[in-house]
Amino acid sequence: MTTPAAIQAALRGRNALPLRPPHQVMNLERLGAMHQSRLSFMRILVRRIMRERWRIEVVKLELDDQGYGTVIYEINAPHGVFSFVLFSNYLAPNDRNDRVIATQWDLTMALVAGPVDRTYLEQLRQNVPKQEAGRVDSRVFVLSRANRSARNFDYVVKQLAAGLQPDVEKIADVGYLYRTTAVYGSGKLGMADWEKVKQRWPDFARPFSAEMFMCFMLRNFSLFQAEHIAKHQSANTFLPMQPDIKRYFGIGNSTGLGMAPYLINHPLLINQWVAMRELGLARIRVLGNIDQRVQQHFQELLMRCQQHTQETQTEDEWQKNNNTRVIQDLLSMQEQTAQGVVSWEVLLTWTESHCSLQGQELLVSVLLELYPELVDDLEDYYCEEEFLDLDPLMPVKQLQQVIEQRYAWALSIDFSEPGTKETFWYRSEDKMEPRLGNAQTEPGKEKQMALGVGYAVRKCYDQLSVYANDHPHHTTARFMVAQPKLRGIVRRIQSMNRCVYGDIQANLLERDVLPMHLLRAKLAFFGVSKFDPRSKLWVRNTMFQGAPLLEDIGRTFNDDWFMPLAPR
Repeated sequence: MTTPAAIQAALRGRNALPLRPPHQVMNLERLGAMHQSRLSFMRILVRRIMRERWRIEVVKLELDDQGYGTVIYEINAPHGVFSFVLFSNYLAPNDRNDRVIATQWDLTMALVAGPVDRTYLEQLRQNVPKQEAGRVDSRVFVLSRANRSARNFDYVVKQLAAGLQPDVEKIADVGYLYRTTAVYGSGKLGMADWEKVKQRWPDFARPFSAEMFMCFMLRNFSLFQAEHIAKHQSANTFLPMQPDIKRYFGIGNSTGLGMAPYLINHPLLINQWVAMRELGLARIRVLGNIDQRVQQHFQELLMRCQQHTQETQTEDEWQKNNNTRVIQDLLSMQEQTAQGVVSWEVLLTWTESHCSLQGQELLVSVLLELYPELVDDLEDYYCEEEFLDLDPLMPVKQLQQVIEQRYAWALSIDFSEPGTKETFWYRSEDKMEPRLGNAQTEPGKEKQMALGVGYAVRKCYDQLSVYANDHPHHTTARFMVAQPKLRGIVRRIQSMNRCVYGDIQANLLERDVLPMHLLRAKLAFFGVSKFDPRSKLWVRNTMFQGAPLLEDIGRTFNDDWFMPLAPR
């Protein structure tokens, strides 16, 4: 979707709003400190579902007493009819594995265009449970699988069957009944690609909206299935779950390195996502009125964020320290604004000197929450064509200046220093999943993925400088003839120079690179919460916790599930 002229003017030109500078915003550690916000994809999706009153109903329910079988939900959205098809099969506890090498799961699912008849259902039944080993057609545009939470699922069923409610404190430890280990879209395994989805199905024509909807439906089924099993275990004593406890359940997610390269390989799209978030913040800095209502809401949100962070469980010491520091930051903000906020600009500047990066970015999310009237329209401009265009007429001297101005961060790295090129990224042959290798001790560097943008810029600049010195009046086209292997990075440099923010400013070949920052940045755009790193390479988190339920569609909705708290 093309960004309209009014927003372009707000980003650049005479009427430009005061945006935070690229060297600050695109710093990898800061991106890895982001939190969910009302501009996250889950929040955007739920607003649409509730605002447009999507009709979602079960049209096929074939579950036995143990919750195994087939379920089809039919979704009537404003621009089309879709089907969510789910297969529930028995899985022995010893076979339950969240790793990508798994071949069996408790649930497998597909989101499909149009109604599903008996013949097509059988076709799906033969392939969807196989996941990567199966093949589907272009009517399918999302495929996923999920496993039960060993700590929660059976416990919740037992409680409901006995006429009791689940202990909220126990839910706070693991806030979901199922966790998904993969959500596939964008043309994989024979599915419809993104271009087809965007053009033919407007209801899902925003980045990752179909994938987020898959997880939203999985979360609702997990609650339905737990009640279904409990009712069949003891119909006389069964009680359904209380709605506020139901809403506190999310869906679990395990995310590894597979997500990291996306942010590097889609620079124009990531720039757009960041630009919309920063534009929302800039509008608030200039136009955000601070009256008594806003003051009160701000203090309430700070306290909510503090309690939410305290309720977040993790065994990872690094994340524990981050959470502790965030709580300290929130207390400091409350103390600093106890007598009222005079200016958001002043408060933002103060946090840059007194708070951690995660505390600073949490304040940004809180400010976005305060002003839906200044922020929500930006949700329509998250799409961007990922087309890197070469400007052959650009003089080589100008290209040299572009690199010096936009890629000063890359030129500041001394790549001759030990460790600066020690890591290489590659795809495993068995699962085609990204992996990290050590260039000093492991073979395969010749098959590395092109994620070292900083190093590529440095090499390009060095060769360009020699060429520009010898041929100062030549164009980029002439330089490309002399150095054809540099076409890709030159195209990227020129294209990103037309963006407000451009590339992520990090050396991903560094010995101590922390992929967790990439994972968290993308997950924050998705809208997840409660990060629980299991290593520097993968993280567990929770999706849709606090979100409305299917039965809430059509009822009063105030979009207030930011940083959800355990029900009292």
